[in-house]
Amino acid sequence: SRLSFVLLLAGLAWTFWGRARLRTLVFPLLLLATMIPLPSIVYNALAVKLQLFASQVSSNLAQALGVTVFAEGNVIHLAGTTLGVAEACSGLRSLSSLTVMALLLGFLQCQLVRTRVGLVLMALPIAISVNVLRVTGTALLSDYDQDLAMGFYHTFESWLVFLVGMVLVMAASKGLRLLFERKAHG
Repeated sequence: SRLSFVLLLAGLAWTFWGRARLRTLVFPLLLLATMIPLPSIVYNALAVKLQLFASQVSSNLAQALGVTVFAEGNVIHLAGTTLGVAEACSGLRSLSSLTVMALLLGFLQCQLVRTRVGLVLMALPIAISVNVLRVTGTALLSDYDQDLAMGFYHTFESWLVFLVGMVLVMAASKGLRLLFERKAHG
């Protein structure tokens, strides 16, 4: 029912203004559609999968960096403590945010549709990767000093890693523009 409002607006634009005007409104309507929350069942299913993925990959990275760690579901067992990768740590919110950022950046900076689509598609692995980086960093900090991994440092690390994700999306935009749009125009 939430998506039907966006479809209604598209239908009204097409009916009263025609196909040409609807084409100019595709981006605003798409942006409006990204503001619709996912249904709870879809959100929870994605969050669980991302939690398990982040836990497993972060544990493997921490082990590769010399930390004694064992992942059991979404729980990471370290030598001195146990970390739970909660729903808030699944990375789904940053995935949504970075995807919308890629959509906006693509619209503002990219000329070709394939560049825009490529940027939005690249935002997905970037968001997942920076979330894994954040969980791995929390595990490394917890192994060093449990107090560092909680409170201010945990929040600061989340913001810092999200900023890294934003920079990576901007770099991906620049790289895709150099790759696709220079060839198309030059």
